[in-house]
Amino acid sequence: MRSQEITGLWLGLLGVVIFALTLPMTRLAVGTPDAPQMSGAFIAVGRAVVAAGLSAILLLATRARFPDRRDWWPLAVTAGGVVFGFPLLTSIAMRHVEAVHASVIVGVLPLATAAVGAWLHRQRPSPGFWACALLGSALVVAFAVLSSGAGGLSIQPADALLLAAMACAAIGYGYGGRLSQHMRAEHVICWALVLALPITLPWAWVTRPQTALQDSSWWGFGYVAVFSMWLGFFAWYRGLALGGTVRVSQVQLLQPVLGMLFAVPLLGERLDSLTLGFAVAVIATVFVGKRMPVGAAGSRQQQPCKRKAP
Repeated sequence: MRSQEITGLWLGLLGVVIFALTLPMTRLAVGTPDAPQMSGAFIAVGRAVVAAGLSAILLLATRARFPDRRDWWPLAVTAGGVVFGFPLLTSIAMRHVEAVHASVIVGVLPLATAAVGAWLHRQRPSPGFWACALLGSALVVAFAVLSSGAGGLSIQPADALLLAAMACAAIGYGYGGRLSQHMRAEHVICWALVLALPITLPWAWVTRPQTALQDSSWWGFGYVAVFSMWLGFFAWYRGLALGGTVRVSQVQLLQPVLGMLFAVPLLGERLDSLTLGFAVAVIATVFVGKRMPVGAAGSRQQQPCKRKAP
């Protein structure tokens, strides 16, 4: 493995550690059905407004070049995935599920990100790579069904929201990672946030809290605004650009266990044997999947050319 890919994996891991705290901190901010705090809508768009303000300062300080016209559509798609879709869906869902439970659902994200990355970059992961990714995702879905408590084989609405959030994140990660190949990684998320500001700012004002909230709710909101919505993407998008979206995305399989480890002391949640067993099984696939080959774009087209020599 090249040094550039190794650097990308380490940066991806840093991003995953930062993102692993997102669900527990969102749970702190949104509260529970018995003790609700901020609304999911305010957490989603409010954190984007805070991050957009920081982004504007950074863009001005670094004299960032205005994005090319060809980059506006990918930036809009990136914003749709990671500024609107993922934050909104997870913030709504987290009032109804514990962070430990939701952390396991996050295990489906590597497959979705790898699929988007392979499509965007025309990469060709090996069958073994996809087998590991599919196995990890199947384990996540099985966990959601078995722990639903509905008395049948079904997925609860909160789990469906979380799975939809993973799809939004994968699209935002894939397009953001591709933009990071010719833009500074930190500028990608900054421009996406600034682009979304005309929508997020008035929405945040309308949904702002009208009553006093617990200090812990504001601490959770502060973390998701500064770290989850901003600084985490600096490392994550740079890692995707250096190591490749398909390969680095598999580091996300570490996120479920990290999220659980954070949720237990922060929220006082409990780890049962079912949750821990599925989490360990999902994580195990990353150590196999990361060893599977990922073909470079155009590798198959180059081979027939050798047979045309005179």
